[in-house]
Amino acid sequence: MAKARGAIVVDVEGCKGCDLCVGACPTHVIELSRKVNSKGYHFAYMEHPDACIGCAHCAMVCPDSVITVYRWKPAPKPREATTA
Repeated sequence: MAKARGAIVVDVEGCKGCDLCVGACPTHVIELSRKVNSKGYHFAYMEHPDACIGCAHCAMVCPDSVITVYRWKPAPKPREATTA
């Protein structure tokens, strides 16, 4: 069975860098950027995007609702034809 995959989109200008999403992520995907947004806050971003499972824990704890989560299941690999 294929594992679910996910991705997040962070509204960089709305993120205050509270760090709650970083601690909520079970797969340690999210980090705070060294860069800052126009308000001077370090914003959240996907440091390890391949590890995201789309669980949405980050979005649930975000006090400003600036994280959108996408989740999908990868297409199954085609089975090889067997000859009898």
